[in-house]
Amino acid sequence: MKKTITINLGGAVFSIDEDAYELLKNYLDKIESHFSDEGERSDILADIESRIAELFSGGASPGLKPVTIRDVEMVIGIMGDPGDIADAKGEGHSSSESESYSSGRKGRRRIYRDVDNRILGGVCSGISSYWSVDVLWIRTAFVVLSLLFFSGFLLYLLLWLVIPPAVTTAQKLEMKGEPVNISNIVRAVKEEFNNVRQNLKI
Repeated sequence: MKKTITINLGGAVFSIDEDAYELLKNYLDKIESHFSDEGERSDILADIESRIAELFSGGASPGLKPVTIRDVEMVIGIMGDPGDIADAKGEGHSSSESESYSSGRKGRRRIYRDVDNRILGGVCSGISSYWSVDVLWIRTAFVVLSLLFFSGFLLYLLLWLVIPPAVTTAQKLEMKGEPVNISNIVRAVKEEFNNVRQNLKI
């Protein structure tokens, strides 16, 4: 008989076996110590925890089945080791090694509204990311359809209602078809913070 522990991870509650809890705790402590001096540390850790919770859920309701050590090992295999990340101080691998690590596998691409690059609702920029097409072509198509048949405007409104926005870092990575692992989460959070800093300087 195994002892189970109840934890709150990324806003979701899970029952987890004691040995699996120890492995997960050690993994999260390792991640936390790796980013202890990062300016974006809290955002990085929150995004990583949310992604781990999503992987544990696996589409089912959290808490129904205890998380086992095999589940934790699977998540660690997907997320990667924090030591694989090249940080700004030059620790870990070189930047080229980090790029090959993060882009070596393509993730599952999902369609979202790109709220960071939107003019209205982010529908066109989201479709652009999903199909890897220049956003100008998508916007032009909607304008032409709206002017000629008015159907473009109605279609845009419908898609605005149906397509969810890419809010979290994981969703933004999925929108671009990039694997949602530690390396890519860290890179995306840093890029977002750099963009905010540059916009504040203007």
